[in-house]
Amino acid sequence: MLAAKPPLQSLSEIVRDASPERRARAVRRLGTLFAESAQRFNAQHVALFDGVLKGLLVETDGEARAELASCLACLVNAPPAVVCELVHDDEIRVSGPLLRSSPLVGELMLVELAEAKSQQHLLAISQRPEISGAVTDVILRRGERDVVRSVAHNATAAFSTEGYSGLVQRAADDGMLAVAVGQRADLPAPLLQQLLRESVDLVRRKMFQAAHPACKARIAQAIVELSTESDKTPRNYAQAQRAIVELQRTARLDQDAVVQFASARRLEETVAALAAISGLSLEAVDQLVTSGKRDQVLILGRALEFEWATVRLLLMLRLGPGRMLSATDAEDARISFERLALSIAQRMLKFWRDRGSSD
Repeated sequence: MLAAKPPLQSLSEIVRDASPERRARAVRRLGTLFAESAQRFNAQHVALFDGVLKGLLVETDGEARAELASCLACLVNAPPAVVCELVHDDEIRVSGPLLRSSPLVGELMLVELAEAKSQQHLLAISQRPEISGAVTDVILRRGERDVVRSVAHNATAAFSTEGYSGLVQRAADDGMLAVAVGQRADLPAPLLQQLLRESVDLVRRKMFQAAHPACKARIAQAIVELSTESDKTPRNYAQAQRAIVELQRTARLDQDAVVQFASARRLEETVAALAAISGLSLEAVDQLVTSGKRDQVLILGRALEFEWATVRLLLMLRLGPGRMLSATDAEDARISFERLALSIAQRMLKFWRDRGSSD
């Protein structure tokens, strides 16, 4: 049995009555001692260190706390109360090593921390091995671009169906994220097709080039299927255009008409109505609504001064039959829509019109 050493025998005095500097020195010495001998410690030794270090951490400076966190980060028998305190620290230099590596930080604690802490904390969590879907759901809901890219690159991270849907939605406007998501072997086939459908040719090529052999086969197959889709007979807008002409004649072609068509998932009539209202060609609106990027639909809706509820219907129509926007995707799109300046959206619409007239 490991004998208690003199430093441990006088620790009660340090905890009870010591300056911050002395506490910091003791924390460093004990952290080093524990890390060097952790494999030989039994439960009683761990409990002793836990109680003493917990007391010493009071009023201990951030540098000493950070050094202790680094000492304990990878230890399976680290003092649990100390780990719990350090991992909740707002300073990322303290909590970061434990968020990235500590086996003592479980799923419930990670969810709690991911809900409450900063983007730096989320980034550290995104780099952990074996992140659960419950944790990545929070990361994707709260994380900004760098955090989302990081978790997408983490091969050991798991994603729920909603989480993967959110990743694909965000990848529509982020080529680097799209390449990372395309490498994931567990990405469901329908979402891989959506990812490829919404990516430009350059991103598709990078996705294919970066993929492992097994993923390359999946990507190649999905691209073939997409090309087959594009070879199908184009939609027939003749009947839809007749309905739109009648609405124009009776002065009933407005946002309410678009809402009625989109709510009923009548794609041709919705596209024809948007074309007539916006001055864009049927082909241009078809591309925007069915295979364009999400932000293009937001721009069109803002330029036409539509309400968010109407634009939300257009986004759902864009997803195809039987598919719905997740709550996370809808909220993210709403925020982007409300931040979009009307003047910018209308300049973009004018650019689309001018480009169409010059083709």
